[in-house]
Amino acid sequence: MGVDKKILVIPGDGIGQEVTAWGQKVLVTIAENYKHNFVFEEGIMGHVAIEATGNPLPDETLEKARRSDAILFGAIGHAKYDNDPSLKVRPEQGLLKIRKELGLYANLRPIKLFDELLEASSIKPEILRGSDILFFRELTGDVYFGEKNRTENMASDLMIYHRYEVERIARKAYEAARTRRKKLCSVDKANVLEASRLWREVVQGIAKEYPDVETEHMFIDNAAMQLIKDPKRFDVVVTGNLFGDILTDEASQIAGSMGMLASASIGDSVGFYEPIHGSAHDIAGKGIANPLASILSAALMLDISFGLKNESQRVIKAVEATLKQGYRTMDIANKHTDNHLVMGTDAMGAKVLENLN
Repeated sequence: MGVDKKILVIPGDGIGQEVTAWGQKVLVTIAENYKHNFVFEEGIMGHVAIEATGNPLPDETLEKARRSDAILFGAIGHAKYDNDPSLKVRPEQGLLKIRKELGLYANLRPIKLFDELLEASSIKPEILRGSDILFFRELTGDVYFGEKNRTENMASDLMIYHRYEVERIARKAYEAARTRRKKLCSVDKANVLEASRLWREVVQGIAKEYPDVETEHMFIDNAAMQLIKDPKRFDVVVTGNLFGDILTDEASQIAGSMGMLASASIGDSVGFYEPIHGSAHDIAGKGIANPLASILSAALMLDISFGLKNESQRVIKAVEATLKQGYRTMDIANKHTDNHLVMGTDAMGAKVLENLN
């Protein structure tokens, strides 16, 4: 029997508007093939929302988000804000607010390597082969949300964590580890930071509830090195907001490109699904952005929010088939790629749909 779901699509800025269209088309195709009823709404957020309303997250978009079962998001950002730190209203404020308002405290980033892309990474294939990591990044605490102060000659950001914030994401990470290789690495900086000492103490306590999962604690600087040196040693990684932000972008090199990485931001209700590549205004409008991360984000939505694992796997296999056929966007092409198989955004998305059908 088919399911009925409401999906809010927020294309956002830059290439977000180009790639999200293909994530949505994949969801439409799955609904048609499996007799599901997916109802779509659209909202604005980020730079386009500031230009239209003066608010990076308009109330109308937030209300649509609250009544949705899941959200497919593109990207936010614009060069004008990067070049002028003094601007008070910024696209990123919309993203931080929607995470807070919807209680999206856990960011899941699967780093799964497609064998066909071993050569796309700058890391040696023999180091990469077999890598499969699931990151759990805490999303609503840490320095991004702590008290901020600024004077002419001083600035500070408060790194703050409460026990319950660490407990809830640690449990989600341990539950996921039980379904995988039963290994969990918690990343902190407990030798220096008081917030990290609390983090480690709480994770050590939660670990006792999961004796079947092997727990390792690692300092952030060592974790950053080990991620490149031996990525296969990691299974599930759980860490705070700041450290997770950095590590997951570093891990994009394992997959060959940010254009291949999907993510899910979840709490206890609606899920928020997005590629991690950002708005990439330098290539926006050129039709060359990689749509695969948005398509894989749609696959994550089908699995995590809707419990449609077969449908999710079918999308992943369609992406895999497209790569096996040799098709590449510019960001994942290399010197061995046949130029005739290097495609733009729309052509690549269309190939995935062909394989999906």
